Amino acid sequence: MSPRAEAPAPPSARVHRFTRAERWVHRGTAALMGVCVLTAAALYVPQLAVLVGRRELVVRIHEWAGLALPVPVLLGLASRAFRADLRFLNRFGPHDRVWLRAVLRRDRRSASRPAGKFNAGQKIYAAWIAGAALVMLGTGLMMWFTHLTPLVWRTSATFVHDWLALTTGVVLAGHIGMALGDPEARRGLRTGTVSRAWAEREHRLWRP
Repeated sequence: MSPRAEAPAPPSARVHRFTRAERWVHRGTAALMGVCVLTAAALYVPQLAVLVGRRELVVRIHEWAGLALPVPVLLGLASRAFRADLRFLNRFGPHDRVWLRAVLRRDRRSASRPAGKFNAGQKIYAAWIAGAALVMLGTGLMMWFTHLTPLVWRTSATFVHDWLALTTGVVLAGHIGMALGDPEARRGLRTGTVSRAWAEREHRLWRP
């Protein structure tokens, strides 16, 4: 049996990974990002635009979902565990460079990919998606409140917003694909616990 297809471990062999607050931050952010992506597709893909219709309503849903996107993270700052996770995600150490070199060599051995609570790929993804969300929020506000900025700014904002949104869609698809390939990681986000064997194999530098 593949190690990624293992059955759930008994409670005695599981370790705590995420608190309820951390899981809800992830779920809230994922839901709002999903609304943004789906409404953007309905606005920019002609076939979907015709199928969905009601463009004005779709625009409003897209705007308000984008405006609310930072809210789960801001609320999550009240959680000590979530703040600790942000510190982990913001630190890039020597073992992360080893992890990246192993990925570039396509070395799939766990021993070649040392990781703490989060691996280097997850840290890069978190930094990229946070930056992209802030840029899209700023450019989206310029496009929404047209009287606040000159025309040349709004034109540039539209260009950046559209292309960054497309790139974000591709990155999100990769993120979802990685998650689908790791049931235990998904179980950790769903229940808050993971098997000790998975933690020692995938995140051997992490000390729960």
